[in-house]
Amino acid sequence: MKKIVFVVILLISVMVSAQKNIYENIRFDELTNNHEVLAIIPFIAHLELKMAVDMNELKVLAQKEGYAVQNALEMYFSKRKSRKKFNVDFQNINNTNAILTQNDIDYNNIDTFTTQELCEILKVDGIISGNLNLNILLSEGVPTDFSILDYFSGNANYGRIGVKVSDGETGKLLWKYENEISKKTGKNTTELIDKMMKTASRKFPYDREKKRAKN
Repeated sequence: MKKIVFVVILLISVMVSAQKNIYENIRFDELTNNHEVLAIIPFIAHLELKMAVDMNELKVLAQKEGYAVQNALEMYFSKRKSRKKFNVDFQNINNTNAILTQNDIDYNNIDTFTTQELCEILKVDGIISGNLNLNILLSEGVPTDFSILDYFSGNANYGRIGVKVSDGETGKLLWKYENEISKKTGKNTTELIDKMMKTASRKFPYDREKKRAKN
């Protein structure tokens, strides 16, 4: 009985936390009225690993984590898009990355370009981007052993992720969701994104069900 109560309290806490960590522009409907296609770009990762790694290797590992999130988001959106959950399409990330490369844009300089510039280059209406702060290599998986004491000692905290959607015409932030990364959020990047976005799914602004609820 105690375990059931604990699980219920934990789920409620996660849901409340998700509500607090979500921002939506009050002009969202107005700014996205003509949106048809969004591009997912590599996330910018900041690593503070416990193991000793030289700067060059750290940059390579950070890039790997950033592309892993881009890939996981595409997988998540593709699954839900096949069930007609969204009122926009998502550009294939292979096409996105190829177009960026053709324009001399890569992981190391993508954050020097504005949202408007990237959208014009990619021929999309908005950009999905974000940041990762990690003390582990999430793409390689996290420890699966569980102990409630880990949550009190801090050993279950692996960092934080922020996902945002920006408008291609104005560059304005349309939507943002931030979430802590821990043992309970998933054992790897794909599971993290899947669980995280499912928690925020009813708040994702391009969700068809959410739009119907507004109307």
